[in-house]
Amino acid sequence: MRLFFPQWRHSKAAAIVATFVVGACLVLLPFVASEIGNAWVRALAFAALYVMLALGLNIVVGFAGLLDLGYIAFYAVGAYMYALLASPHLTNNFPALAAAFPDGFHSSIWLVIPLGAALAAFFGVVLGAPVLKLRGDYLAIVTLGFGEIIRIFLLNLNQPVNLTNGPQGITLIDPVSILGVSLARPVNFFGISLPSVYLYYYLFVLLAVVSVVISIRLQESRLGRAWMAIREDEVAAKAMGINTRNVKLLAFALGATFGGVAGAMFSAFQGFISPESFTLHESIIVLAMVVLGGIGHIPGVILGAVMLAMLPEFLRATAVPVQRALFGEVVVDAEVLRMMLYGLAMVLVMLYRPKGLWPAPEHGKQRPGTAENAPSASAV
Repeated sequence: MRLFFPQWRHSKAAAIVATFVVGACLVLLPFVASEIGNAWVRALAFAALYVMLALGLNIVVGFAGLLDLGYIAFYAVGAYMYALLASPHLTNNFPALAAAFPDGFHSSIWLVIPLGAALAAFFGVVLGAPVLKLRGDYLAIVTLGFGEIIRIFLLNLNQPVNLTNGPQGITLIDPVSILGVSLARPVNFFGISLPSVYLYYYLFVLLAVVSVVISIRLQESRLGRAWMAIREDEVAAKAMGINTRNVKLLAFALGATFGGVAGAMFSAFQGFISPESFTLHESIIVLAMVVLGGIGHIPGVILGAVMLAMLPEFLRATAVPVQRALFGEVVVDAEVLRMMLYGLAMVLVMLYRPKGLWPAPEHGKQRPGTAENAPSASAV
């Protein structure tokens, strides 16, 4: 909480109380949202996934200043990795694997998370290596192409060998199982029945909290400062002895790990994936979350991710009834209205809040609440 409220940096008791309050709110949130409808709990679970995605992209775009329009490709890599290792697709299409694994693949979450992170990091390096000398628009175009290449590969790798099942996607994906407890079934906890969507929500929130902690540690590390130096002036950073090549590759790799883990969890949560879930539109939405919330500022990125992830559900619940009450019919579809609001929000942010709704504090500016402790000019 000291990250969100810098004035509490020297107040340990206030930080502990705030952390406890926020934790209690996150635990009770699905029970409150379920009073409106279980669809809101599902939306909250997806919001936690988007927080992970936005934090990963923030490492590349916010910390290192590298514009990446193909970030959703790492999300797809993680999703298909889990789908292939936790579904009967491979054993149904490859007799040798069916003979070696007669019971099929049923991968554990303890294998999936590190493997998804490692595989996505590998693809991050594959993307980063050819674009080390590119900047600005050229970097954006190449990364956009990388994302589309991955999607097209997933779309066409159903022949001559059926690896991804093409546009039909992969079904019958195993749910997450932790210590023998499947999250696909309700669990009784101290007399309280927790539905499956609640369990996934808590898992995703836990992973999002871990992602926040990792992002904070990276930001405050020497590597994080090197990323920011490259973001501000790459030539000056190189002149100061920073190995810009390795640092950029680490930005792509570490940012991709968040997307790989989020993709694996998305695959388990949905039980079905197809290439249509990983289009350029999704990359733009994740980038909009980072830009709208505050580039390079972790609390702002979380705010942007939650706002844009919950917006579709909010419009689905309000846009149609309000239009029917006012006009007697639906004038603008909720999906069209959502894209209009995305565009309007981005224009307004660029005009009036170019650093985002919750921008990072500027270096050298005095923190709130410290003016009374500052020495006077005469004392100096």
